[in-house]
Amino acid sequence: MDKRALKIIIAGRTYPLTINKEEEVVIRNAADRINSNIQKLQGSYAVKDMQDLLAMTSLQIAVQQNGVTPTDASPDFTTFNNDLRKIIEKIDKKD
Repeated sequence: MDKRALKIIIAGRTYPLTINKEEEVVIRNAADRINSNIQKLQGSYAVKDMQDLLAMTSLQIAVQQNGVTPTDASPDFTTFNNDLRKIIEKIDKKD
């Protein structure tokens, strides 16, 4: 397999990676998804701490990877979303 060096930027930080050439698109798309989600959270809430934004983004993506998406209209996802909002609001109040 063909290896290549790649620099990915997540939350404003650069991460050098050595990857298989075939993985590049998947890795770039994942980084774009993370950065996009962080921007959405920043736009919706007054959270400034990047660590908090990364934690909330990680949690959302992990839940989505387990088959729960906003289109599933399940009570579990609604509860999760409400709990996530409460956490972010608490973080906002600390600032």
